[in-house]
Amino acid sequence: MNRIFERRSINFFDPARELEDSLLKEIIDLAANAPSAFNLQPWDIIAVKSDEAKKKLHGLANQQPKILEAPVTLILSGDRSAYGDDNPQWSFMRENYGNDGAERAKGAASFLYGSTEERKIKFAESNTGLLAMSIMYAAKSLGVDSHPMSGIDFEGIKTQFGLEGEKEVVMLIALGYFDEEKVLHSSAPRRRFESLVKIA
Repeated sequence: MNRIFERRSINFFDPARELEDSLLKEIIDLAANAPSAFNLQPWDIIAVKSDEAKKKLHGLANQQPKILEAPVTLILSGDRSAYGDDNPQWSFMRENYGNDGAERAKGAASFLYGSTEERKIKFAESNTGLLAMSIMYAAKSLGVDSHPMSGIDFEGIKTQFGLEGEKEVVMLIALGYFDEEKVLHSSAPRRRFESLVKIA
């Protein structure tokens, strides 16, 4: 069976097992192939590893034990204004598709993602969500467990971890290894094609 199908949201992490920096880098570099609108990649990550940072984040995440137990927890943020002129993707587009092509794309992105507050939020959250799932699948493919969290103090984390401007916290992802001394409940049934898909 493909290891991807073994992915679970792990509540109990082994606090004695570290996640090597090289493996964390491999996970992120693999996950960074996730798609995004106009390839704007409107996301950033803070990797929380130090005891001091973990304690701070723990208090902003409803004291979830996994924050302290997992070797690293990622703070994923989405930039609601990443379609703006300063995104380096536009330079890439100009070099590869010419000024006219880049300007048309920029105008479309500005309208589609920046014309209302609702669209700005959707832009940041939907794209960062693509990265988030890619991280969890990449981690599992490399033998690392994960758990996403959204029951958190979004504004508190933004303030305490120095996210500025239009950058918004989207979710946390704990990464590490299951604590084999704990019991993991059976996986809940998943809806499959027959109940998920309506052919139109």
